Amino acid sequence: MPPTSMRPLRHGVDRSPAPDRPRRPRLTAWLVLLLTVLGLGAVFALGPAGASTTEATGTGLPASSQSAKVAEIVKTFPSGAAAPAIVVFSNTDDSPLTSAQQQLIAGRAAQLAALGPAPGASHPQVTAGKVATVAVLLPTGAPDSENSAAVARVRQTASQDLPAPLRAQVTGAPAVRADIGKVFQGADTTLLIATASVVAVLLLITYRSPILWLVPLLVVGAADRAADVLVGALAPHAGVTVDASAAGILSVLVFGAGTDYALLLVSRYRDELHLTEDRFTAMARAWRGTAPAVLASGTTVVLSLLTLLAAELTGNRGLGFAGAVGILTAMVFGLLVLPAALVLPGRWLFWPLVPKVGDPVAADRRGLWTRVGQTVAKRPAQVAVAGCAVLLVLASGTLGLKTGLAQADSFRTTPEAILGQRTLATVQPAGSVDPLTLLATPATGDQVREAARRVPGVSSVTPGSQTDRWARADVVLDAAPGTPASDRTIDRLRREVAQVPGSQALVGGATAQALDTARANTHDTRVVVPLVLAIVLIVLVALLRAVVAPLLLVATVIASYFAALGASWIVFRTVYDFPALDTNVPLLSFLFLVALGVDYNIFLIARTREDTLAGHDTRRAVLRALASTGGVITSAGVLLAAVFAVLGVLPLITLTQIGVIVGLGVLLDTLLVRTVVVPALVLLAGRRFWWPSHPERRNDA
Repeated sequence: MPPTSMRPLRHGVDRSPAPDRPRRPRLTAWLVLLLTVLGLGAVFALGPAGASTTEATGTGLPASSQSAKVAEIVKTFPSGAAAPAIVVFSNTDDSPLTSAQQQLIAGRAAQLAALGPAPGASHPQVTAGKVATVAVLLPTGAPDSENSAAVARVRQTASQDLPAPLRAQVTGAPAVRADIGKVFQGADTTLLIATASVVAVLLLITYRSPILWLVPLLVVGAADRAADVLVGALAPHAGVTVDASAAGILSVLVFGAGTDYALLLVSRYRDELHLTEDRFTAMARAWRGTAPAVLASGTTVVLSLLTLLAAELTGNRGLGFAGAVGILTAMVFGLLVLPAALVLPGRWLFWPLVPKVGDPVAADRRGLWTRVGQTVAKRPAQVAVAGCAVLLVLASGTLGLKTGLAQADSFRTTPEAILGQRTLATVQPAGSVDPLTLLATPATGDQVREAARRVPGVSSVTPGSQTDRWARADVVLDAAPGTPASDRTIDRLRREVAQVPGSQALVGGATAQALDTARANTHDTRVVVPLVLAIVLIVLVALLRAVVAPLLLVATVIASYFAALGASWIVFRTVYDFPALDTNVPLLSFLFLVALGVDYNIFLIARTREDTLAGHDTRRAVLRALASTGGVITSAGVLLAAVFAVLGVLPLITLTQIGVIVGLGVLLDTLLVRTVVVPALVLLAGRRFWWPSHPERRNDA
């Protein structure tokens, strides 16, 4: 006769029989999977192609910036908003151009004049006898695909059948934009394949099962595709623009966070299978144990990403919106679809390591993290000091940190547009590839141009067309676009021309736009960072019902961010030889590290509080929590770091920098901060860690 069924204590064993289990849980699980399949089919059939169908590039500056004002005003000129694609002819051996080559270039200029929706090309200009340039005007307001096609036509026409050693390189703002667009051609597929491959390998290693890893991978993969379509459908209604870089990061976020949630649930489900015969009961208990942590961590990430809606740059706002939708989708699939997919197959899913009733759960096993916890418990003060010292040493690497990546340094592999800039810079001012646009009232046009010529760093000022309202001029700088010298010259130029009475002078163009973008990123950082920290603190206070614990945890998050930033800067200078960080890298890295890093805080401390309420004192509870979640946190951290490292497959330095910083930061979080420093701080604080609540007193009572 089977033993009497009874409700187990926290770690007791429930051997109640499973055959008479009601059919409702099984039916519910099948219904969830059926609705998921039908829902995915409807989303894919009725929804748009996805988030990646939006523009590949774009700054989205606020309308108050000078660059944005100039871009709008230039559209009113008869020629419209156009920028030159500059064809640079030179010999590969750096020899002077022969008369025959110059005649060939003149004929090629006539062919180039007929290209593009804004036809017209300048006569070849030969400089120092070695370089000839032909400028072809292309519209700046065209979609990325049209701009790339126009630049491709220019390149094909310019380079067709050129006799060696003569070559043609196309540069200028339209060409740079086209080369950036090439970075994202097929990027979604590349990132998806690389990310899924990394997740599959790490899940296989983690679970050591030929079958189990497939379930979370398929569920998270479905969540990623659903999120992609949902972002594409919802973004227009939310008034945000999602560019291709945000669409790529979306996949990384969904796979990273979704797999973290899966690791937590599977770990808890395995433990519960050691305590009860019935897998549906085990899953119900596992779900109740993990759902609060997943909801708290996911809510924190979503709210943190939504703070980007307060940013000035539309690119940042689009990334925040896309990321929030992606994390919400990962939460839904992790809490609804994954439990159903795990529970239906039964215990054999874990083969060959099938969990058996009566085997010790993770918290009671003498594993690695049990030994780590015992080591920390012997000398918590020394461990905390040593851990903080390591973080401080790594953070000191930020002392020499530089931000502001020049346009020529933005690619890991140098594209043709940058090579053309370098060729042209050997005989002309470096800024000639991307002139500034200077606007003023017609009555003050001469005064403004004269004031501009007196500005140090300005190479030339050439009058252009005008309307009844505005007079235009092209300003060439001595410095290359995007360099600190170029930025300083633009600031001086704006100050000088603004002093001409009644001029209403404005300075714009692609180079000035890059400067205004960097300034907007600085503004966004000042706005978003305090909001993210406030959100994290509020969520932790609500979850833990404490004040001391959230303050300590937020402090560790900030410390690990600066340590990751300092360590990454050392890597960038010594391994990659990057001259600086791109202006938006610190903000996005902070957002991802803080929002995702708090996940591991929540996983560890929520389990600690649960065990405290179950009857253990704080010391014993944190050691049990470390033993039961240390492996999960480590696996999740390594996986998340590897997923962000996948961003390095794209040849854009900005994404490489974000991937390295977040990857190193997550590894620091999982291997040092969450598993060593935080337990040491909890042991030192004792009951005071939960102030003003007193969960231990409830047990005493």
